[in-house]
Amino acid sequence: MANNALSDHLKIVIGESVIASSAATLSVMAFEVPVWAMFVGWISFFTRGLNLKQGVINLACVLIGVALGIGAAQVMAVLTPLLGSYAISAVVFAVTVIALSLAKAPVFNNLLGFFLGLVAYFASHQPPSVMAFGILALAATLGAAAAFAAFSLQKKIQRNAAH
Repeated sequence: MANNALSDHLKIVIGESVIASSAATLSVMAFEVPVWAMFVGWISFFTRGLNLKQGVINLACVLIGVALGIGAAQVMAVLTPLLGSYAISAVVFAVTVIALSLAKAPVFNNLLGFFLGLVAYFASHQPPSVMAFGILALAATLGAAAAFAAFSLQKKIQRNAAH
């Protein structure tokens, strides 16, 4: 019995690792997007509700967070000449109010997703643009899809083991 559990665990580990490495390779080789941004999407899938519908909602919250980050960068550019170093205080306050308020929205209310998107945008060190959004959206979508595939594989192996 223990050998079967170990065998199933190894199947899951190897399968998920193949999916992760394939997604990483696609990120770099085919889409030319950062691997770390792909893993932001992967992480977002697991933030809540482990199914396709919730995974899509989680990804949408990440993309909302990326958009908030781009907006914050644009507002920073406008406010910095007026407020100097204090512009960061005003912008972070405003973005935090928005993100925390969105956490009460009826469907798109994944606070972790919003902040993952914000972090992803600022970690990218890209100027605010549609291109920056597109790159991060593609990478995160690839990661979320790979996470869904990995989770589905895990469930299939576990289901087969139970029978």
